[in-house]
Amino acid sequence: MGVLKVGRRGLKLSPTRAAPAPLGVTVTPGNRLAPPLQGEPEPRQSLFLAPFRGAGGANMAHAVRALWPHGRALAWRLGDRPALGLHAQSRAGFTGAAGGSGPAATARKGGPRLLGAAALALGGALGLYHTARWHLRAQDLRAERSATQLSLSSRLQLTLYQYKTCPFCSKVRAFLDFHALPYQVVEVNPVRRAEIKFSSYRKVPIVMAQEGESLQQLNDSSVIISALKTYLVSGQPLADIITYYPPMKAVNDQGKEVTEFCNKYWLMLDEKEAQRMYGGKEARTEEMKWRQWADDWLVHLISPNVYRTPAEALASFDYIVKEGNFGTVEGAMAKYMGAAAMYFISKRLKRRHHLRDDVREDLYEAANKWVAAVGKDRPFMGGQKPNLADLAVYGVLRVMEGLEAFDDLMRHTHIQPWYLRVEKAIAEAPQ
Repeated sequence: MGVLKVGRRGLKLSPTRAAPAPLGVTVTPGNRLAPPLQGEPEPRQSLFLAPFRGAGGANMAHAVRALWPHGRALAWRLGDRPALGLHAQSRAGFTGAAGGSGPAATARKGGPRLLGAAALALGGALGLYHTARWHLRAQDLRAERSATQLSLSSRLQLTLYQYKTCPFCSKVRAFLDFHALPYQVVEVNPVRRAEIKFSSYRKVPIVMAQEGESLQQLNDSSVIISALKTYLVSGQPLADIITYYPPMKAVNDQGKEVTEFCNKYWLMLDEKEAQRMYGGKEARTEEMKWRQWADDWLVHLISPNVYRTPAEALASFDYIVKEGNFGTVEGAMAKYMGAAAMYFISKRLKRRHHLRDDVREDLYEAANKWVAAVGKDRPFMGGQKPNLADLAVYGVLRVMEGLEAFDDLMRHTHIQPWYLRVEKAIAEAPQ
């Protein structure tokens, strides 16, 4: 057994003096217990003599050593080949026996053979013992790790300021829901925006995070996701983490000054934490690339598609008014005036982003490009569970649910199986 310690940089498992080190168990700050990553050395220990340690075990261990030829004890370690080792020892016993015939010679030849068979049987039994012990220990660690993860998430009180139909806000909700982070939602009035008058940053989403006596404001959907994921993996104070994502002023393509954030697709982890989370640099680079693709390209296909025709624009604003924080008069005005305005704005967006005459073609192409990047050999880009890129793409596309553009997307591309898998993974996240 071991002691699970919570430190500033995450979890550390320290073996006690009375028991062997845990057999190849790695605790990750994510939601699951993982085996050692490829390339990471596994803890090694003697399995043959381990059960004889402790009170009264010294005499038994001494007896086993005395029985073995030349006083050598069988050491069966993880990663070795015990069957080959036993076979070589047994054959050496035969060829090294003194010559001659008769009962004495027969006994000399038969002794090592019987001892080898007994050792092999004992080794197999001990192998089963340690396999069962490993699984029991893994269950204990999983329970301890879940409690620690819950402790980390329970330190935070999160409030999300959003427009429900905004793709950037939908990304943040997908992340929070998948990681089972409790949060309150404040729906911002798109016209007055009185709910965020406390902030000089006037875009949504905004997350206010209370950690003890410290209250932090997180801006920009990708910064929010990266900062909170870094917090969950590393356990660093959130006040320290947000300093890694400083805002800076920039000028966009239209000559307008905008606020950008440095490092916003990068998780601030040390080498061991990054290795444990990603397994390699390629997976980390891939996740960053497709998170940025979701922000820089995919999100710009939404408005031209949901406001493609006057009828689609009206249906979209009917949905927006129902889900948004509008008064009665504001809602009626927004539905008709907003639909008309966005129909014409969508045409301007189509030209700005160099989309085709039928913008559905660009949407279909983007969806199939994403599916091809995920590939056929894994359910998600993150492997067996969604990573931050999966959640970002899902969050962007989810805002079209219930609209004609979404139905067309599911019908004319290969994205639906992946989309439903992510939806299920979020729904099954532990609460």
